[in-house]
Amino acid sequence: MDLRIQKTEHAIKNAFIELRSKKPLEKITVKELCELAMINKSTFYSHYEDIYALSETMEQETVASIIGSIGHLKDYTPEKSDIYTRELCLAFMSQISLIRILFSGREQSHLGYRLDTALKEMLFHKYPEFRNDMSKQLLISYCIQGAYHAYLNNPQADTDTYVATVEQIVRCLKPLL
Repeated sequence: MDLRIQKTEHAIKNAFIELRSKKPLEKITVKELCELAMINKSTFYSHYEDIYALSETMEQETVASIIGSIGHLKDYTPEKSDIYTRELCLAFMSQISLIRILFSGREQSHLGYRLDTALKEMLFHKYPEFRNDMSKQLLISYCIQGAYHAYLNNPQADTDTYVATVEQIVRCLKPLL
């Protein structure tokens, strides 16, 4: 990618994060983002259709980064589901500042949904039989969404307690996998 394009993308995303940390997505205007990023509106529109497309892109990149930071995910087996759950929790928590900004307000449920969808696709690729097994799909969603919402609803929990508890829950559910 051209260096100028990279710098512009960086400026747009940084301005978006700064604005998003202060206000809901639907209150951010292209005009104020462009002023903060020091670009003109036509430059913004050459990169994104609108603010929502920018938000969508950044959400997708965040989920890809979380999943990409899970070590040896391609080696996943149901027998090791607790280990991968631990890694998912730690990967999620390593980006918690960005997550709290991008997925706040009305977008709060987007992360759980996106993680659920992305991780299921990876599992379905490795275990095609899971795609048609509704009990496996429900169990996977329960683990992913449950871990995410447990974190959101218990912000006072320290990292060790949170990760150990989620890992223990998945360990108990392991026979169902």
